[in-house]
Amino acid sequence: MHELYADPEVRAAVVARWGPGVAPGGTIDRAAVARHAFAAPADRAWLEGLLWPLVGARVAAWRAVEAARTPPPPALVVETPLLFEAGLANLYDATLVVIADEGIRAQRAAARGHAVIAERTARQLTQEEKAARADHVVRNDRDLAALEQELAHVLEKLSATTR
Repeated sequence: MHELYADPEVRAAVVARWGPGVAPGGTIDRAAVARHAFAAPADRAWLEGLLWPLVGARVAAWRAVEAARTPPPPALVVETPLLFEAGLANLYDATLVVIADEGIRAQRAAARGHAVIAERTARQLTQEEKAARADHVVRNDRDLAALEQELAHVLEKLSATTR
């Protein structure tokens, strides 16, 4: 989704909404956009209304290209942070949610420099709600090797169902 900000039409719409300060030098400053988007529900809704249809269209186009390959890839994986909130789950054959304890999630978000963590979390479904909606749930409370092992297990299950 981040590359959508390089699209001239998206950049123009964002600058028209929040001013040139969100695109110094012509490049969208995502942190500045986040400050505006998370400041008011109407601003967040506007941004989501701009971006989510574009995300859906890109995923659909990418899937079509990949499915036409010979041989087709065994799986296509798309990271969609607000999958259920955006109503995009129907674009996929299967959904997977990666969850972790709230304390770990907060530490990781802070380490990535995300401000206004409470506001971001408030607009998302709870992890329990996401897990209930997903086809597969993977815990990410341990190290990267454990996460990779869990994800490989899910991929094996998915591959077995498509044979």
